[in-house]
Amino acid sequence: IDEVSMLRADLLDAIDQRMRSVRGVHDRSFGGVQLLMIGDLFQLPPVVKEDEWRVLRKWYDSAHFFEARALKEAGYAHIELDKIFRQRDERFIGILNNLRNNTVTEQDVAELNRHYRPNKEGDGRDGVITLTTHNHTADALNQQAMDRLKGKAYRYEARVVGDFPESMYPVQSELELKVGAQVMFVRNDADKAYFNGKLARVTEVDKEDVTVEMVEEGTSYKLKREVWENKRYMLDPVTKEQEEEVLGTFEQYPIKLAWAITVHKSQGLTFDRAVIDVGRAFAPGQVYVALSRLRSLEGLTLRTPIDPSVVSTDRDVQAFEQRRLTQAPLTEQLREQQANYLRGVLGSTFDLGDIVQRIGYLRKDHSEAMEFEDESMRSALDRISDRLGSERKNTLAFGAQLARLLAEGDHDSLQERLGKGVSYYDPLLKECMRELLQHLAQVEQLSRTKKYAAAVREIDGMLVKKRVMIGRAGHLVAAILSGDPATRFPAIERKVADQRAMMVGEVKEWLKEHLPKTSTKSGRKRSRASKEAVFAEPAKKASKPKGETYEKTYALVAEGKDAAEIAATRGLAQSTIEGHLARGIAEGRVHIDQVMDGATRDAIAGWMQDHADQGLNEANKHFAGTHSFGKLRAVQAWLAHGADANKEAE
Repeated sequence: IDEVSMLRADLLDAIDQRMRSVRGVHDRSFGGVQLLMIGDLFQLPPVVKEDEWRVLRKWYDSAHFFEARALKEAGYAHIELDKIFRQRDERFIGILNNLRNNTVTEQDVAELNRHYRPNKEGDGRDGVITLTTHNHTADALNQQAMDRLKGKAYRYEARVVGDFPESMYPVQSELELKVGAQVMFVRNDADKAYFNGKLARVTEVDKEDVTVEMVEEGTSYKLKREVWENKRYMLDPVTKEQEEEVLGTFEQYPIKLAWAITVHKSQGLTFDRAVIDVGRAFAPGQVYVALSRLRSLEGLTLRTPIDPSVVSTDRDVQAFEQRRLTQAPLTEQLREQQANYLRGVLGSTFDLGDIVQRIGYLRKDHSEAMEFEDESMRSALDRISDRLGSERKNTLAFGAQLARLLAEGDHDSLQERLGKGVSYYDPLLKECMRELLQHLAQVEQLSRTKKYAAAVREIDGMLVKKRVMIGRAGHLVAAILSGDPATRFPAIERKVADQRAMMVGEVKEWLKEHLPKTSTKSGRKRSRASKEAVFAEPAKKASKPKGETYEKTYALVAEGKDAAEIAATRGLAQSTIEGHLARGIAEGRVHIDQVMDGATRDAIAGWMQDHADQGLNEANKHFAGTHSFGKLRAVQAWLAHGADANKEAE
């Protein structure tokens, strides 16, 4: 989490609760995920309205993130980054540090006020920007600067479709521009032509087009309207997959007038020159943030003089920083936390209780669905649960033995026992996985079992995860104890996935001799659409989506339209359509060749296959943004669900 000074404690606690829920790890902060928070706490504080604080003060001493209950429960290591990259001027750095620490001197104030020039304005010709404390001041300065420009003004109305509340508008719905206007981009460009906070000047305007010149590079760029989406996220009750629905869109040029912006909006930005107006600073850190946006004192112009009375530092932040000085040395904390982590890994890796518990929940939630006529189907989950549950005494003793060897520092014996644990437990889990897949194959032949089958797939996913955990335990422990990087060990993940894929093929053959009987008593008859089991990836299910939005996209694809044409036809963002197409590929409803040419497909697929342990962000970086995330997801879906079938069809 970046810019953590602005993060509220209640939001961090909300993140904690959601992480625990999603990961199913309720006894550890953030569901056991390691959290990295970055920021200068002496910058802008969280925004809390008075009516909100009347409620929050009952539980929090302040609104700062470090008051979150989850953080106090988990503990943390406080690391100060002390190398400065933005500034090089030691005198300026000293003044900024004094402002930051609330130790500003008369000499500091005098040095700053040497740059006081009340009549200086950012005129847009040299990229100078004014930083001020209040929105209305920034708006007034921008309008005054616009009025001073000669030439015709053009107005560009935003295109709002569906439900997109005005409170969510990312920029003005009516944008007024003239040649010479100074603007700032308010979002990042997928093709990296601009980024949030980049300054530019308008060089050409007419009714249809706007062209700007980037202040820093001097390059020309023709603006394109961008689309913001108001989305609603839902959880499919059957597949347990997250689905999104676009409620409305807002389309406008991604810029705002920027002769002046607020200090709040400037946090995180850097300027060579700026006019700073902080005479009415009202929040701790405002003066410090405004001045620290500059690279040097030479670029500073003060529109109002610095008054020491408006320079303030939050006392809660000061107290938090003081606590850093009393914490144990980082090397000592590292050793302690590594030992805690290893104890947790060794304690959870061979614990099968979570799988047994999930099977228990499944049986309780789907008791009616389990009334199969075939007795072997009725007892399938019982057999797996009993088999895993019978190991509880062994797993507890084994975990205690591993913890003792770790505490004694007997690493050789520890590795030996881990190896024996893999040899014993992996075949057990592998056999349970086979029996579960056989059960799932039979279930998929029956109607009205979608929810039950989806729950069984979750158990399948847990077995896969547990086998991977057991397979890499020895490698992980060895890496940490030796000080080597601890990776995800993708080779082990691939091995388990390959073994499961082979098992699926074997189960398909097994099913031919073990088709379930028709059950008129329970109403679960053979599904007409299903002749043999089609297994999804663990915890996923390729099913016909609810609603018509995907079907409309699939129909337009069948007509030969590409993503851009479909987006224009349906009035949706191209990224949304590309998401539909990736889903269609996963379901077998869309062919990869309908989405992209073979050369693009093969280039992306080749990289993904060679870097199976890396995700879409890494793929996007490799291709330098030349392929959209939608295309990357499409190839990912093709490789995961349809590559083999498509090749056979070809």
